[in-house]
Amino acid sequence: LQLVESGGGLVHEGESLRLSCTASGGRVENYIIGWFRQAPGKEREGVSCISMQSTIMHYIDSVKGRFTISRDNDGNTVYLQMNSLKPEDTATYFCARVGRCGGSWPPPPVSDSWGQGTQVTVSS
Repeated sequence: LQLVESGGGLVHEGESLRLSCTASGGRVENYIIGWFRQAPGKEREGVSCISMQSTIMHYIDSVKGRFTISRDNDGNTVYLQMNSLKPEDTATYFCARVGRCGGSWPPPPVSDSWGQGTQVTVSS
């Protein structure tokens, strides 16, 4: 399964973006998917995850109430809707298959191979 991120951009504080994680080589509905981000000089952190049936979603505390993860299985895509963006959300965002969504955080990626990600920059 290959995953490609898109949808990033430069926005002002308080605006919104929707990131897409589009799959090829397999059906995304068969996998648990997580979103991660990495800001310059910081370690990559888990942001959100969604179970295969979309019955379980988790978020880090800093994005709860602002970000929403969802699936479009027909479109073979997982989305991350980001509202009320803050400068501290500035990072490169990645999606990945994860081993679980729930329990301890972050959700564990099943591979150490990452895509190019999509850059999100929020100006104050």
